Amino acid sequence: MAKTERPSIFLAERAPLKVTFLVFSGASIMCVASALDPLRAANRITGETLFDYRLVSVTGDAPVTTCGLPVAVSGRFDSAEAVDMLVVIAGFGTQNYATSALLAGLRRAARTARAIGGVEAGTWLVGRAGLLEGRNATTHWEDMEDFTAAFPDTDVRPDRYVIDGPVFTSGGASPTFDLMLHLVRSRLGMAVALDVASVFIYDQARAATDAQPLVSLGRLDGYDPRLAQAIRLMEAHVDQPLTIAAIAKRAGVTARTLESIFRTSIDETPGAYYLRLRLGAARRLVVDTRIAMADIAERTGFSSAAAFSRAFSKAFGEAPTKVRGG
Repeated sequence: MAKTERPSIFLAERAPLKVTFLVFSGASIMCVASALDPLRAANRITGETLFDYRLVSVTGDAPVTTCGLPVAVSGRFDSAEAVDMLVVIAGFGTQNYATSALLAGLRRAARTARAIGGVEAGTWLVGRAGLLEGRNATTHWEDMEDFTAAFPDTDVRPDRYVIDGPVFTSGGASPTFDLMLHLVRSRLGMAVALDVASVFIYDQARAATDAQPLVSLGRLDGYDPRLAQAIRLMEAHVDQPLTIAAIAKRAGVTARTLESIFRTSIDETPGAYYLRLRLGAARRLVVDTRIAMADIAERTGFSSAAAFSRAFSKAFGEAPTKVRGG
């Protein structure tokens, strides 16, 4: 820890922690809940307000999450307000919120807060404010490549969440729950953290440094490791697809056995699943970025923009240019 940095909030400490959640429209309701509910549960379990939290927005109006549900807030974000921890939660449309006034406000808040961080696309706002320079950070896996390019002075990692001094970043809803459990465990002990996890019947099976997967397999890993291994190989080779025979060989089975595993488990052939995985990645790039179609085709393993457009149109019923334009 640098001499100019304040002590971490991730340490044994029973004093109440004042937390502000700055929520933006376009955020996921799951990210909001994953950030907030573990702290609420810890307060209920201990019978004390050890996490004194409030939700705010930039304007003071209720931000609307991606599922259409508004989030009730107690007021407008005040960068001069004394807080211990500021959590920026954002999702789609983040580029529209990165005004000079907001970024200046985040920098001002960071000078006095003991910790500041971003959840999912909130990491972009923290980065735009210059708070990630010279630090380790992460973001949602969909944005990893663009995020790395946007912040060359940041060591961007594919971890679920990253804590670097007074700055923390989280890749999404589930990693944020992990992060908040880590905060509870660090401050209040393992017993309270286990009780919080039990409230949500939550089994934390991942470490902070585990890489974010493109496909969340959940308990699938435990049912058939060969299926999980095959899917992991597919997601690791979206830009340069492997043959099904090569995937089967690496998974230690024959191509016929792999096809049987896929049909039994997900009622789809390995080839069809692989194509759907690549097209899903392509559609996210079409909808959420301005990357050229030829570059999207290359990133998702198609031989040409024309081949990509044909496959995309067949899968989604519209050409990628029309989807982006609409």
